[in-house]
Amino acid sequence: MVKVLIFGMTLRDAVGESELEVELTGGTTVKKLVEANQERLGGLAQYMANREVLITVNKKVSTEDTAVKDGDLVKFSFQSRASYDGTRDIPT
Repeated sequence: MVKVLIFGMTLRDAVGESELEVELTGGTTVKKLVEANQERLGGLAQYMANREVLITVNKKVSTEDTAVKDGDLVKFSFQSRASYDGTRDIPT
């Protein structure tokens, strides 16, 4: 079982809840976790594709490719106008 926390009204509205548990058999990645649970986490996909989500796994900043295993805590936080590489929205 993986505990998933959703932060930010935008993501909460997209998913419909702020805290849920997802059954996990074996290891996976954050992206595959979302894809395998489309009915519950599918609303996150568009925000992940636009790099508007900060992902943490067990309190460590992570990416879509970070490994997730049974017992982990995965948090998704909405990040408006931000990107992982820090190059978007920089004033000129």
